[in-house]
Amino acid sequence: MRTAEFNFDLPAGLIAQHPAPHRDESRLLILHRADETVAHRRFRDLAGIFRAGDVLVLNNSRVIPARLRGTNARTGGKFEVLLLEEVEVNNWWVMLRPGKSARVGTQVVFSDNSPAVRISATVEEVNDEGHRRLQFSGTPDITHELDRLGEVPLPPYIARANSADMAEDKERYQTIYARIDGSVAAPTAGLHFTAELLDEIRGRGVKICFVTLHIGPGTFAPVKAETLAAHKMHEEKFELGEETVRAVNEAKSAGRRVFAVGTTTVRVLESVAFANSGKLNVYRGKTRIFIHPPFPFQVVDALLTNFHLPCSTLLMLVSAFAAPGETRGREIILTTYAEAIRKRYRFFSYGDAMLIL
Repeated sequence: MRTAEFNFDLPAGLIAQHPAPHRDESRLLILHRADETVAHRRFRDLAGIFRAGDVLVLNNSRVIPARLRGTNARTGGKFEVLLLEEVEVNNWWVMLRPGKSARVGTQVVFSDNSPAVRISATVEEVNDEGHRRLQFSGTPDITHELDRLGEVPLPPYIARANSADMAEDKERYQTIYARIDGSVAAPTAGLHFTAELLDEIRGRGVKICFVTLHIGPGTFAPVKAETLAAHKMHEEKFELGEETVRAVNEAKSAGRRVFAVGTTTVRVLESVAFANSGKLNVYRGKTRIFIHPPFPFQVVDALLTNFHLPCSTLLMLVSAFAAPGETRGREIILTTYAEAIRKRYRFFSYGDAMLIL
């Protein structure tokens, strides 16, 4: 399939710059795959869709304040650093801008106006993607300084003009069940949940369990290759634990439904199933799985997600899920998105939600 087939026009006013005032006040579009019909609900109505014995799987990765502002120690020029992946303590792969000013050996100084603290980093390597490997000094572990020095790495389409908005993002650009540090972007489908809603879902006899996938900046990157086959998928670390493996395998064996919250959760479950003849096993590693039409899903029966960017790998995954094993899912999703635009649904990370059943 060609990348351009996943494009659509979106009025600028539907790009959500702020989350809903309360987490569960977003709107929920429900797409029924069996007859391709659409229903409109509030997110807080989600609990009523579950049946006893269903399994709900969420990604518990926590967003770190991964964006740092630094200064070139030699020239005084400004740098923006986005942490990508920890190699070892104080050694990280990063995106660094402007890159042409950050040759190997360049020293970057980070400061929060505290003269007693001087944290710096030296560029040690540049890879083929233009990412830099930084060696930090002046602290035993840079991760311990991120709450003080770092900023929430919001997507590029969300503009922030004042500190009050940025302070709000520290809490709202994080799921309430986030536990394990590592993401540079939120698993945004989970931003709608409240503790009360999760308790209501549990009360209906639903098993709630977790995976961990640390989201990288590649989640925002559009597919630039002309065809999907030519696209090189970004790599992300994940972990699938014993409790989730047992719950999902038992549900599938009994013919009960598995709900995945977010495309990241789908990537974990289907990556492991793809390598293990449809069954899950405990696993820790990395995935580059690129899910697009046609894709034969083996684990996930229902997907809760937000509305995604044109020509993104996320939109392609959702299109595949709309018609598993077929290519017509693209038309189904683009038709559904057109309906969402007509109904003034809010799109992207802070937007409304969609449930595909």
